[in-house]
Amino acid sequence: MTGLHRGGRRKAFGLSLLLGFALLSAGVMINVSLGSSSISFPTLLKALFFADRTKEMLIVQEIRLPRALIAILIGASVAVAGTIMQAMTRNPLANPQVFGVNAGASLVVVASTVFLPELTQQQLVYSAFAGAALGGFIVYFISAGGDLKPARLAIAGMTIHFFLSSITQGLILFHENTTDSILYWLVGAIGNRNWHHVGVLLPWASIGLLGAMALAKPLTMLSMGDDVARGLGARIEATRFAGGLLVIILAGGSVSVAGPIGFVGLLVPHIVRLMVGVDLRYVLPCSALYGSVLLVYADIASRYISYPYEAPIGIVTAMLGTPFFLYLAYAGGKHNE
Repeated sequence: MTGLHRGGRRKAFGLSLLLGFALLSAGVMINVSLGSSSISFPTLLKALFFADRTKEMLIVQEIRLPRALIAILIGASVAVAGTIMQAMTRNPLANPQVFGVNAGASLVVVASTVFLPELTQQQLVYSAFAGAALGGFIVYFISAGGDLKPARLAIAGMTIHFFLSSITQGLILFHENTTDSILYWLVGAIGNRNWHHVGVLLPWASIGLLGAMALAKPLTMLSMGDDVARGLGARIEATRFAGGLLVIILAGGSVSVAGPIGFVGLLVPHIVRLMVGVDLRYVLPCSALYGSVLLVYADIASRYISYPYEAPIGIVTAMLGTPFFLYLAYAGGKHNE
C-alpha cells in the first residue's frame, strides 16, 4: 500500500508539473504579446531567438520579456517563502505578508531611500534583507514556542505588519519629495522593470529556491510537529534557522525589486497541497512553479482591470488572496472552538 501511495503521489506530482509548465508557457506568451502594442506570434518568436532591432522586437526584448521573467522569479520566491513559513509554524495562515516580513523589508527599503538616496538597487536588496529579518526572526522565535493557535499567531503577525507599515507611511508622509516614486512600488508593482532588475534578483532567487529544495525533507518532518521531527532525527533548531534565512532571502529580494506583493505565499501552497499532498519534496517545486503561473497571469490582469491605465500587480493578488485569507481565518476559528 505504501508503494502504491508513493507511486500515486509521484504521478500526481508529474502531472502537476506538466500542467504548470503548460500554463506558464502559455502565460508568458500572452504576457509578452499583449499590451499597448500587440505583438504577433511570428514576431514574438523572432524576438526571442534573433537580435533584430525593429520596434516590435525591442518592445519584446527590452520591456516585456524582462518583466515576465521578474514575474516568474518573484512568484516562485514568494510562494516558496510562504510554503516554508507554513511548514515551520504549522500555521495555514502563515506567509510573508501576514507575518510582517514584507512590511519589515518595505520599511527598511523606504528608510534607506529617504536617508541614503545614493544607494544602488543592489544595495537596496541588503536593506530589504535587514527589514525582512525583523519579521523573519519574529516568526522564528514565535514558532519555536509552538503554543499559539493559528488564528492568534496570524493576529500577532498582522499587528506587526500594521505597526511596521504605519512607520513606513509616516516616513513617506514627511519626506514626500523623495518618496513620490515609492508609492506605486509600495502596493507591489513590476512595471518599468528591466534586465538590470532581473540581474539583481536572479542570484538571490536562485539561492533561496535551491536552498528550499535542499531543505524539503527536514521541513516536512518539522511540519509534523517537534516531537515527531525529533523522533525522525531532524535537527529542529537548525532547520528553523535555515528556513528563516531562506524566507529572508526570498521575501527580501522580491520586495527590493517589486515591493510587497501579498497573498501569493498564502494562496499557492494550499492549492498545491491539494494537488500533490503534504510532502514538501513535491510541494516546494510545485509551489515555485504555480507561484510563477499566478503572478504571470496576475500581471496580465493588472494591465486591463483599470484600462487604459495599468494597476499595480499587488492589487490583483490582494483581490485574489484576501477572501481566501478570511476563509482560512474563519475556518480555523471554527475548528478551534
